[in-house]
Amino acid sequence: MKRREFLKQATFVSAAYTLLGKEPAMAHASESVPTTAPLIAVAKGSDYLALVEKVLQPLGGMKAFVKEGHRVVVKPNIGWDRTPEQAANTHPLVVKGLVQAALAAGAAQVLVFDRTCNNAKMCYQNSGIQAAVESISDKRAQCVFMDDRKYVSTAIPGGKALDSWGFYKDALEADCYINAPVAKNHGITKLTLGLKNIMGVIDGKRGLLHQNIGPKLAELNSVLRPKLTVVDATRILLRHGPQGGNLEDVETRETLIASTDPVAVDAYATTLFGMKPSDLSTTVAAYELGLGEMNLDKVKIVEV
Repeated sequence: MKRREFLKQATFVSAAYTLLGKEPAMAHASESVPTTAPLIAVAKGSDYLALVEKVLQPLGGMKAFVKEGHRVVVKPNIGWDRTPEQAANTHPLVVKGLVQAALAAGAAQVLVFDRTCNNAKMCYQNSGIQAAVESISDKRAQCVFMDDRKYVSTAIPGGKALDSWGFYKDALEADCYINAPVAKNHGITKLTLGLKNIMGVIDGKRGLLHQNIGPKLAELNSVLRPKLTVVDATRILLRHGPQGGNLEDVETRETLIASTDPVAVDAYATTLFGMKPSDLSTTVAAYELGLGEMNLDKVKIVEV
C-alpha cells in the first residue's frame, strides 16, 4: 500500500471512531505489528561491508524489502561534524553496504540524507558518508542535501501529543524506507537509537519535541514506519552524546542489529549499554502505541 493511501485510510478510521464517540486506538500502528514473534538479527565482525550482508540473511536478505524498480531511502545519522571514529554518526561502510544491497536487489534509486545539526556540508564530508556513497559509482545512488521546500505537513491520526508535523516528502513516498541509526548516548533521552532517528526527516523546531519526548517520538514513528531498521553498534558512544568528540567515550562493539520491528531492535540495542528497554521513554511509548514489541523474552533473536 502506498503511504499516502495508508494515511487516507488511517484518517478515515480515526473519523469513524469519532462519529461513534469512541477513542481511536492508533489502528494504523497496531495493524502493522506482526502476529508472530518479531525477529532480531545480530551480527558481529570487523568487515563492516560483509557484516551488512550477514545481518540481513536471517531476515531474508535485502530482496525481502527492496523490489525491482523501488525508490529506496537509507536514513543514517549524519547529524554531526564528526569523524567515523568518534561514533556520533552512522559508520560510512554500514551505509555503503546498505546502499549496495538495495541496488543489487533492483532499486531504481537509493537516496541517503539527514537533517543535520551542524553544518550540513561538513557533516556529510567528515562523517565519510558522502564519500562512501559516491565511491559506489552508480548514478542510482545519491547522498543528497535536504531541500526545505520538500517538507509536507502530515496529520497524525489519533495523535494525543501531536496532531500533525512536517515530514520530508522523499521519505514519505519511498517504496522502501530503511532506518540506519548509530547507537549512542543522548543527554535528554538517555540513548538515541532507531526511534529517535526520525528527527532527521521532520521539519520545524525540533527542540519543541524535547518536553514529553517519548510519546511525541512514538506518534511521529506511527506515521513513518521503516520496512527495515539496522542499528549500527560497530562502535558506540557511551558518554557526552549525541555529539561526542572524545575517543575515550567510544567503545568498539563491531555489531549490527537488524529487524522489521522498530521497537524490538531498539529494545535489544539498549542492552548494549547495560540498560533495560523500559529505561527509555521512547521505547515504552512506542510499545504502548502498538508499534512493536519491547519485551525481549517475546522476541526471537538470531546471532550470526
